[in-house]
Amino acid sequence: MATKLLALACIRKESYGDLSPRPHYPSMPKYPKGVTAQETSMQGSEAKAMFSVMGMTCSACAGSVEKAVKRLPGIKEAVVDVLNNKAQVMFYPSFVNEESIREAIEDAGFQAALIQDETDDKSVQVCRIRINGMTCTSCSSTLENALQAVPGVQKVQVALATEEAQIHHDPKIITCNQLMEKIEETGFGAVLVSTGEDMSKINLRIDGVRTVNSMRMLENSLQALPGVQAVQTSPELKKIAVSYKPDMTGPRNFIKVIDSTGSSRRFKATIYPEGEGAGRESHRKEEIKQFFRSFLWSLIFTTPVFLTSMVFMYIPGIKHGLDTKVVNMLTIGEIIRWVLSTPVQFIIGRRFYTGSYKALRHGSANMDVLIALGTNAAYFYSVYTVIRAASSPDFEGTDFFETSAMLISFILLGKYLEVLAKGKTSEAIAKLMNLAPETAILLSLDEEGNVISEEEIDSRLIQKNDIIKIIPGAKVASDGFVLWGQTHINESMITGEARPVAKRKGDTVIGGTVNENGVLHIKATKVGSESALAQIVRLVESAQMAKAPVQKFADRISKYFVPLVIMLSFSTWLAWFLAGKLHGYPESWIPSSMDSFELALQFGISVMVIACPCALGLATPTAVMVGTGVGASLGVLIKGGQALEGAHKVNCIVFDKTGTLTVGKPVVVNTRLLKNVVLHEFYELVAATEVNSEHPLAKAIIEYAKKFREDEENPAWPEARDFVSITGHGVKAIVRDKEVIVGNKSLMLENNIVIPVDAQDMLTETESMAQTGILVSIDGEVMGVLAISDPVKPGAQEVISILKSMNVRSIMVTGDNWGTASSIASQIGIETVVAEAKPEQKAEKVKELQAEGYAVAMVGDGINDSPALVAADVGMAIGAGTDIAIEAADIVLMKSNLEDVITAIHLSRKTFSRIRLNYIWALGYNILGIPIAAGALFPSTGFRLPPWIAGAAMAASSVSVVCCSLLLKNYKRPKKLENLEIGGIQIE
Repeated sequence: MATKLLALACIRKESYGDLSPRPHYPSMPKYPKGVTAQETSMQGSEAKAMFSVMGMTCSACAGSVEKAVKRLPGIKEAVVDVLNNKAQVMFYPSFVNEESIREAIEDAGFQAALIQDETDDKSVQVCRIRINGMTCTSCSSTLENALQAVPGVQKVQVALATEEAQIHHDPKIITCNQLMEKIEETGFGAVLVSTGEDMSKINLRIDGVRTVNSMRMLENSLQALPGVQAVQTSPELKKIAVSYKPDMTGPRNFIKVIDSTGSSRRFKATIYPEGEGAGRESHRKEEIKQFFRSFLWSLIFTTPVFLTSMVFMYIPGIKHGLDTKVVNMLTIGEIIRWVLSTPVQFIIGRRFYTGSYKALRHGSANMDVLIALGTNAAYFYSVYTVIRAASSPDFEGTDFFETSAMLISFILLGKYLEVLAKGKTSEAIAKLMNLAPETAILLSLDEEGNVISEEEIDSRLIQKNDIIKIIPGAKVASDGFVLWGQTHINESMITGEARPVAKRKGDTVIGGTVNENGVLHIKATKVGSESALAQIVRLVESAQMAKAPVQKFADRISKYFVPLVIMLSFSTWLAWFLAGKLHGYPESWIPSSMDSFELALQFGISVMVIACPCALGLATPTAVMVGTGVGASLGVLIKGGQALEGAHKVNCIVFDKTGTLTVGKPVVVNTRLLKNVVLHEFYELVAATEVNSEHPLAKAIIEYAKKFREDEENPAWPEARDFVSITGHGVKAIVRDKEVIVGNKSLMLENNIVIPVDAQDMLTETESMAQTGILVSIDGEVMGVLAISDPVKPGAQEVISILKSMNVRSIMVTGDNWGTASSIASQIGIETVVAEAKPEQKAEKVKELQAEGYAVAMVGDGINDSPALVAADVGMAIGAGTDIAIEAADIVLMKSNLEDVITAIHLSRKTFSRIRLNYIWALGYNILGIPIAAGALFPSTGFRLPPWIAGAAMAASSVSVVCCSLLLKNYKRPKKLENLEIGGIQIE
């Protein structure tokens, strides 16, 4: 207890004591020994090399390769991939070269060969283009088919809900600009969003440019900078777009170069006002404004048309005035209606003509075709009646001007409400983008790491390796790691983790999260498009682009829907018209204001207008958009509709053990002393002996021993002499003139040390609990037993129990031994265990379960589980942290919490039930609406659906589908999870 209080006092003193404004960082970057920061800055940026390594069989081999490489001077980072037999090394070329690294790997006993960098020879590029003018699934299908036929295009996704196209193409065969031309030829507007090359790109506004030569001079100056990949100028907008490698340069360098270019230094560069992602948002706002404006104008013209035809006809004085004849049978009322409805038909309704022309030109029919046909039929028949009335002294006909005008007004209102609602479905991305702070405090340091000055800058100007100050209450400006200070950070907005996370020196931080109490100095490691926030945004955007397999159903229907509706509409008109001419129904059925032809025409127009496929096309993508957005806010990243569809069917989950069901890091969970010794003195001797060992268990003991030291950061342990490491058994050394041996039973017996019965019992007990028992002997006498374990994750047992209640079977597949695997499985309630399985055997087990008829999800940490993650119906990567770009997984669980497995399955089930409900709404309108519009109820009830009401019903169907999807934003995790108290891991 006293030790805990002392530790708390130390933390308090460090957090809130006298904080020097010039803190010192004794262990800042990792440079080769004896090399200063200044020398490193002179040697240029680091290089990257990829090696093929043959002969590796397990993670121990990978560890040997990694260790051999890291021993070389000038190595920044080394990552070894056992599955693909590769090693990636980041190094400083001034101190070491590729050949030295290759030789070091071979000296470790493996065959190594340098893999030439293939990134310059990109055969596939992903281009994202915003599409203007799509109205329904028929448009998106037409565009998709047109682009798919273009040579060099490999894959196309056109999303109606996001109004974007994602095109995988070969840049050597076709460029992004040519693709945009192709889209415009198809009849839609195209705006480039990104090319796939400009992952790190900044737009700069240039003031002071008067000539084209000045702009060219600036372009050349920027192009000459190392790390600049491309420079695009837009003189009319005073804009320069720079694509660059963030490892080598950054936006502050560009601004500096621009400001100092030219003799008079008249150029001034600032970040272009429109931030990243604002393009889509500004387009959405403009579209909302357009539809609202069009609706208001149509309302201004349509209201008098409606009043003169439907209301004023029942007011005697006004009716007499409107019925006054002008020429023959032509009345004032008809002239007013004709004059007011014409601008609605041809000016306000122009979008429907252009839309239908573009569609018909490419051999397809869309919503615009139905609206144009319906309104034209009503308008031109009315024009015919007006001309006939003006030229005949006895013609009595009725015009339908109010039908065409009101139809256009209601459809515009529906489109306005639909666009408004659709904008809300992508709110998740907008919220994520807004998490990044606007400004950051940049620190300048001297060679020793002392703060020289502070400067407030735009957060978009942060470059790699900058030192940033984060004050309490401020947002973290960039991904990085803590150099100095300690605090708690609220990461819920990125990972969904509700509890603030403690941060201290060396810990990583995520840009966009909120610093709660202490002051931090962080070093930026990932900026711009490399940041976790940018990766999440990209992942959610691509998820919203991906179509769920169920959408193929809607696409198939919409392909034949419009031609079928036109045929139905014509058949309805013909049937009623012939029935009227052949006296197939009593004349009393015909309203007094019209004849049999007009009655038939109204039925035909109503059928054409009510049966629009819009709602059908929006049913799936809007639900997927909201579902993936909700998932992202909860720290569950679902990679599109296919992952959602797969997850809702899951009835069997295969769990990896290490790092998934367990923490994945050995820790000391128990200490039993056999003699009267002070615990911290006992651990002083043990840690001093183990500090020279590289074994993971030794590291666990040292970490635990640090808890008994005030200088927990970098403790100086007593000197150990005559250190000996016995592979597979333990270590021994002389510490403070005492012989200390730390190891297993056989090491003690080899050194003729008697193991007491108590110690024997303790070892048996630890082994039964899947723990590793380590004996400690001091001067030939066993003094204690340490129990080391990879503890089960908090709440694992409860999660398995909840999955069981959801009728989901749980299986554990691990490479660990049978004893440990069985013990862990019995602790958490898993009945089926497969142990000692290699990565490819895990994938085989998944395939076996699929053959038995299970829909299988694999939950793993994404490293040696990749084959199984790919083989499963749904791969869930857990333990991802900020490294969320995991290719193999369909779902990434940001918090590394097992409970999120349940959230992912539950959310996908909810989303899918919402998609089904949307289809019921969309098809229900058509299945019920078409017969009513065709007059099915008219003979028995006298009820008929006027075309303008049919138009309103059609608009309402689209709005109701989008609103139904929006209700998903109120998603709540299962109550069982809310009541689940997942505490920390208890270590005695």
